[in-house]
Amino acid sequence: MKQELPVRKDNRIKKYDYSQNGAYFITVCTKNRKCLLSQIVGGGVLDAPQNHLTGYGRIVDAQIREMNQVYTNVQAEKYVVMPNHIHLLIGISDPEHRTGGTSRTPSPTNAVIPSYLSTLKRMCNKVFGENIWQRSYHDHVIRGERDYQMIWQYIDANPALWEKDCFYTEE
Repeated sequence: MKQELPVRKDNRIKKYDYSQNGAYFITVCTKNRKCLLSQIVGGGVLDAPQNHLTGYGRIVDAQIREMNQVYTNVQAEKYVVMPNHIHLLIGISDPEHRTGGTSRTPSPTNAVIPSYLSTLKRMCNKVFGENIWQRSYHDHVIRGERDYQMIWQYIDANPALWEKDCFYTEE
């Protein structure tokens, strides 16, 4: 008897053009949420938690910084490398923006966010010598200045709140 694989839920917004100008909150996890990227240390009464990047985490950090230098219309405006995931606040600002398809519908192959993340993962994996990332990612389309500021603050506070994070593991 053949076992059926679980059906993966598509977490992208249907018919949304992920190449249009705007801001996006992205979370990318490591495979099996393995804590490879950093360690959160401290956190006692007098000891504020600190995020210490591992070798993998330093590579991810360097790659994000490099991509910010190379890409002119896509920028990681804010990010944090956590033990088993990264959060990115990505801004797209392309004054020449056009929709991907000729019928004015978004073209998945022209979507900027998936392309950016694919490049980030591929370049990191090339240095790692292995694939450490889970297949997909979570995205949230930023819906205004208040939403943007809340995400910015969340990214800043994330290391201090690691033990309360939905991705937390004691690994």
